[in-house]
Amino acid sequence: MTATFSQKFFGRLNALVLPAALDTLDLRIAHYDRSVDPARAEYNEHVVFSFWHEYISVVLPRWGHTPLTILCSQHRDGEWVNQTALALGLRIVRGSTSRGGSSAIRQLKKNCRTSSLTLTPDGPRGPRREMALGPVYLASLLGLPIVPLGVGMDDPWRLNTWDQFAIPRPLSRVRMIFGPKIFVPRKSSREDLEAFRSGIQNLTNQLCDTAEAWAISGEKMMGEQPFTRARRTNSIDFSKTGCPLVDPEANDTREPVASAVSMTLPIIKASSAA
Repeated sequence: MTATFSQKFFGRLNALVLPAALDTLDLRIAHYDRSVDPARAEYNEHVVFSFWHEYISVVLPRWGHTPLTILCSQHRDGEWVNQTALALGLRIVRGSTSRGGSSAIRQLKKNCRTSSLTLTPDGPRGPRREMALGPVYLASLLGLPIVPLGVGMDDPWRLNTWDQFAIPRPLSRVRMIFGPKIFVPRKSSREDLEAFRSGIQNLTNQLCDTAEAWAISGEKMMGEQPFTRARRTNSIDFSKTGCPLVDPEANDTREPVASAVSMTLPIIKASSAA
């Protein structure tokens, strides 16, 4: 699908407005592992990020000009997101595991050697906050861990769309929580893939609920970090970081499905410090 002039213009306008708007927000972030965050200087590990479609407006501009590839829908409504991502200096691959799937997977395999991957597992048309099986299959196929991202806002505007698209109010609080790395063994049965899908969906919702409570309370969080955007390149040679691609065959010795996704949240506790 060829983008229209209005779609390209909209994307470039978003790339100017969204990062500037993000700088006006009270944005705080908590990590299980900072090395997986492509916007931080410590970033040295490629993963598959997963976050709900409704939070695109705050996630993508934070990751602008970082080593990240976005799996974008071929749906005509998704072209607005595609053009915004391109204008933000991110790489995109169009397709899904169902539509344009085989060519998209080939390109993702190539890109994951120099960037992490990210997708919205309930997009482009929903149902809201219900994870499709495709992202879990993709993580298994590529031998990369999934990192769920939870986002919460203090009283955002919500659009009347299928995902209740969230727009933060000026000067409001936004909180992000990078969840633990979850390894999906290669050659997993469909039953195991479904168990991972359900577990990651539940964990993502738990992270979002916690992030929202954190944003509304205004309290500090153990391990929280202020907004930062240190990376200024969209490619990184992982062979020089000491982090080669995960051997997917080795993942068969990882924790069982239930324990891999039924995580406690040790850092997600409010601090009494002012």
